[in-house]
Amino acid sequence: MSTSLTSTALPAQPTLRLAFALSMGAAVSLGITRFAYGLLLPPMRADLGWSYALAGGMNTANAVGYLIGALITPMLMRRFGVARLLLVGAVLASVFMAGSGFVTAAPALLLQRLLAGIASAWVFVAGGLLAARLGEAGSSRGGLLLGIYYGGTGFGITLSALLVPQVLRAAADVPHGWAWAWWALAIASAAATCLLAWAARAMPDKPAAHTAQPAASTTNAPPVALHRFGWALAGYALFGMGYIGYMTFVIALLREQGASAGFVTLFYALLGVACVASSRLWAGLLDRYHGGQPQALLNGLLGVATLLPVLSPSAPMALVSGVLFGGVFLSVVASTTALVRHNLPPARWVQGISMFTIVFAAGQIVGPTVTGWISDGPGGLARGLVASSITLWAAAVLASRQHSLREV
Repeated sequence: MSTSLTSTALPAQPTLRLAFALSMGAAVSLGITRFAYGLLLPPMRADLGWSYALAGGMNTANAVGYLIGALITPMLMRRFGVARLLLVGAVLASVFMAGSGFVTAAPALLLQRLLAGIASAWVFVAGGLLAARLGEAGSSRGGLLLGIYYGGTGFGITLSALLVPQVLRAAADVPHGWAWAWWALAIASAAATCLLAWAARAMPDKPAAHTAQPAASTTNAPPVALHRFGWALAGYALFGMGYIGYMTFVIALLREQGASAGFVTLFYALLGVACVASSRLWAGLLDRYHGGQPQALLNGLLGVATLLPVLSPSAPMALVSGVLFGGVFLSVVASTTALVRHNLPPARWVQGISMFTIVFAAGQIVGPTVTGWISDGPGGLARGLVASSITLWAAAVLASRQHSLREV
């Protein structure tokens, strides 16, 4: 199937199939490469004798790589094309995840997480751009199509929830049995890459005729409009700091509270399913508002979700927290792409999406290590998640001040 990205709306079913196939990019770059580590943190920490600060540092290394990858993504897109960068990044992310199963030294694992972060940024930004173009072609459903792409992270989370505990259980008597989980995740990522390859063939790596501007038009365009996204960018950086603390340490908190392996699987699977469902839940909000209102509302809800398992260790409260968090957090990511689409011409989308990706990565660099450092002190993981919750509410306040560029 060949799809031409013009301003004419595409048929509904082929467009939706392409969006779901592209969502495997989010599944690989976030759902598997980054968030599955939350399931592996408790056994790796116990086996290797890590502090919470070092355990969080693993995701900090991943975020540093993500920042490096985001910074060089526009240049690589111009040189190699969006679809090619998407596929190369997905293949490399799978390889680097497999590599994490062959080493036990902290420096080597930090390097693997760094490299996987670089590759995952290529996948996430390239996939987001293709999803934005797809949303332009099916303009009446732009928010839904973006939501489907980012909701693909939920597929990766759910798959990880079903896969990792089973592999850990099967390898319980094997030295460093957590390594087998990394290899299983790498295989799952490779399978998802096959769907991305189909999407890349089905959707040619070129923008619509009216968006096919020379590369210079993107790189040399005045940066004033991006500066006017200041409140949203600041809020998004704090979102990166706050949400990653929850996703890195919530499983460890549940384990400390006595949750069984079966409950952890249920919790993480429901969180992933909620991620997928969020694509339709918040689509209207993303289409209706052209300022920071969606980002503000969603960050406020995330702060509540992050605090719930701290307020009560009960199983129902934990499940409400997971479902609420899963149903909201990726829509914050989608809201920034929607903000770019609503306020910038298509020739500036790469620049806009990359800018938000960079501040997102910067927030994630700080978040895991700081949350781990707080968790190593009095109050433990509960105090660390309280700090994450406060950070998310601060993000909501900042985002609420962002107006549509058409209104100023």
